[in-house]
Amino acid sequence: MATRGDVLVIVGGGSMGAAVVRRCGSGARVLLADVSEASAEAVAEPLRVDGYDVTTTRTDVSDAASVAELAGRAAGLGPVRSLVHTAGLSPVQAPARAVVEVDLLGVAHMIESFEAVMAPGGAAVVIASMAGHMVPPLEPDDHAALRQARAAELLAVPCVQRAAEGDAGMAYSFAKQAVSVLVAAASVGWGRRGARINAISPGVISTPMGRAELQGESGQFMQMMVDASGTGRLGTPDDIATAAEFLLSPGASFVTGTDLLVDGGVVAALRSGAL
Repeated sequence: MATRGDVLVIVGGGSMGAAVVRRCGSGARVLLADVSEASAEAVAEPLRVDGYDVTTTRTDVSDAASVAELAGRAAGLGPVRSLVHTAGLSPVQAPARAVVEVDLLGVAHMIESFEAVMAPGGAAVVIASMAGHMVPPLEPDDHAALRQARAAELLAVPCVQRAAEGDAGMAYSFAKQAVSVLVAAASVGWGRRGARINAISPGVISTPMGRAELQGESGQFMQMMVDASGTGRLGTPDDIATAAEFLLSPGASFVTGTDLLVDGGVVAALRSGAL
C-alpha cells in the first residue's frame, strides 16, 4: 500500500497495469497513461468504482516530448514514488520499426524523463520479456553502444537500425534484451537520486497480447514451452503485479538494475535442456 498522497504512474492501460494498481495503488494518486485515452478511461473507471484515485492521460512513449509532459504532470500531482512501465507492442501487432520505437525507444524516454522527477526512495519497474533471454547475448560493441547512447541517439545505433529493418519477431527479442541493458545502466544514475529501477521479464501471460501471440505463427511453439516449463501454465497479470509489488517495496531496497524472470520456468527449461 502506498503512503497517502504518493504518486503511482502506470504507463500502458492494459490488464497488467490494472493489476498493478489493484496491488499497489491503495492510498496513492494513480496516473494512468496510454496512447489511447479512451482505453485508459476504460481501465480506470472500474478502478475508480472500487475506490482507487485514478487520473488518465494520453502518452505516446515513442515521442520524447509526450513522455516529458507525462513526467511533469506526475510530479505536479505529488511525490512520484512508483512507476510501472507496461506499454509495448508484440510482433503480431506491428512491424519491426514500430516494435523498436515503442518497446525500446519508449523505455529510454521513460528512463530519462522520470529519473529527474522520482522522489528519494522511489522505484520503477519496466516490463521486458522472456524473449530477451532466449536469443544469443549481444556483442560487446553493441552492448556498449546501447549502454552509452542517450534516447535521442538510440535509433542511430547500428544494432538498433538493423533490428528496426528486420523481422518483427527478432526486433521484439532484441528490444527486450536491450531494455535490460538500459535498466542496468540507468540504475547508477537513479541510485544517486536515492531511487531504484528494475525490469521484469514475463513469460506467456494471459493478456490480450499474450493470447494473440498464442494464436499467431509461433503459438504452437509457445504452448509447447509453457507445457514443458516447471509450472506448466500460463501466467496471469496478477503474477506480474505481485512481482512488481515486491520490486517497488522497501523490501527490495537492495535490488536495482536487475531483470527478474517471471516466466513460470520456461527459460530454465530451455537452459536445462528439458525443452
